[in-house]
Amino acid sequence: MSDQIRVRYAPSPTGHLHIGNARTALFNYLFARNLGGKFIIRIEDTDVKRNIAGGEESQLTYLKWLGITWDESVDIGGGYGPYRQTERLDIYEKYWQDLIDRGLAYKCYCTEEELEQEREEQTARGEMPRYSGKHRSLTAEQQAAYEAEGRIPSIRFRVPEGKTYTFNDMVKGEISFESDGIGDFVIVKKDGIPTYNFAVALDDHLMAISHVLRGEDHISNTPRQLMIYEAFGWEPPAFAHMTLIVSESRKKLSKRDESIIQFIEQYDKLGYLPEALFNFIALLGWSPEGEQEMFTQDELIAAFTASRLSKSPALFDTNKLAWMNNEYMKKTELSRVVDLCLPHLAAAGRVTGMLSESQRAWVNDLVALYQDKLRSASEIVPLTELFFLPEPADEEDAAAVLGEEQVPAVLGAFLEQVKALEEFSVDGVKAAIKTVQTSTGFKGKQLFMPIRAALTGQTHGPDLNATIVLLGRTKVEERLAARLG
Repeated sequence: MSDQIRVRYAPSPTGHLHIGNARTALFNYLFARNLGGKFIIRIEDTDVKRNIAGGEESQLTYLKWLGITWDESVDIGGGYGPYRQTERLDIYEKYWQDLIDRGLAYKCYCTEEELEQEREEQTARGEMPRYSGKHRSLTAEQQAAYEAEGRIPSIRFRVPEGKTYTFNDMVKGEISFESDGIGDFVIVKKDGIPTYNFAVALDDHLMAISHVLRGEDHISNTPRQLMIYEAFGWEPPAFAHMTLIVSESRKKLSKRDESIIQFIEQYDKLGYLPEALFNFIALLGWSPEGEQEMFTQDELIAAFTASRLSKSPALFDTNKLAWMNNEYMKKTELSRVVDLCLPHLAAAGRVTGMLSESQRAWVNDLVALYQDKLRSASEIVPLTELFFLPEPADEEDAAAVLGEEQVPAVLGAFLEQVKALEEFSVDGVKAAIKTVQTSTGFKGKQLFMPIRAALTGQTHGPDLNATIVLLGRTKVEERLAARLG
């Protein structure tokens, strides 16, 4: 094991950055930064059939978007490269050939059909399916005969018999596996590409990885990797297997569960703030001391320790994420929030093309009016709908208010004041409403509610004076006149 703290996040370029993978990257990043170590990103692309175009770029792009940086990878290099597994095939070959030479691995010529039949027979007997080892001791003549048939071998690791593999997990504590329950496993596929457990063990050693923090679904892989380490006489890294993330129904987070937005790119497109998502993900299976929930990245780095990783599943609370993003939205400079909102307003046809200076100022005021309510920038569209409708759609409470007997007097007086205003401003509107109060004798809810309901179709909302000014004199006069018949 390296004296220096070195951890890695090793994505496969088979899709976009998932929330679970983002958590793995983030915890490794925090662990390394807290201890002054190195954080490495390695691309595990040996499952060539599942790799997608742009998958690697998407992973790196959205890690950067979250605010995660790294010390070594495909994009910046480093002293332990290459950092892409398909560029390390010659390295792997040297090691698997060494295992064959020492009798610790062997060529297996079984076809998929033969292996499937073996599994079916074992299942029928009530046994746990595993490779029987039927090609463990082939003679040179038998191997030659199989090759004469055109069979291409895979390479299997020879699992030691009657041995217990134990490791002390930083989250789970001591975990043991019996080797007799693990059949000889493939380390190199028929196409010459190494399998995950072989490549990852070699890469972690050769890149001097000191700690492996990953999801608990990898626990069953650990004994196989320990066997590889043992075969070469290497010291394994320390392991920490983080608990699963579960939905609010307490089920393992599934990519098929559409009730939860699960990809980082989606949060970006919805207008979430990356620092809010970083903060939220950091609390999925890790807890600080005390009750604080809002952290800067520097605070999380200072506080993060593996000893605080949870032993219980991490609940993905969508409401908490929305609340947290709203808290960040409230504190973010208006210009940044406007920039997040503009693409959504444009997509809804609310703004078009290049905005003039006056149009930009109007949008700024519009967003400022609703900034404290935004849980994501995309919400600016439904929240501001009343400003873009030909006439307001009345909510039930608003319709009830508009049926009150004082409404015609209040709206009529206010319409007169609006027409008379020299400057249609917040101060001007405020003065106009004050004059209506004096002239009609109505005040409080009897005064303000009819005006708001008539102009917005709602009984509650942001500052009334600012709302009226944003609607504009023409629209205000038209809506008041329509209400008065």
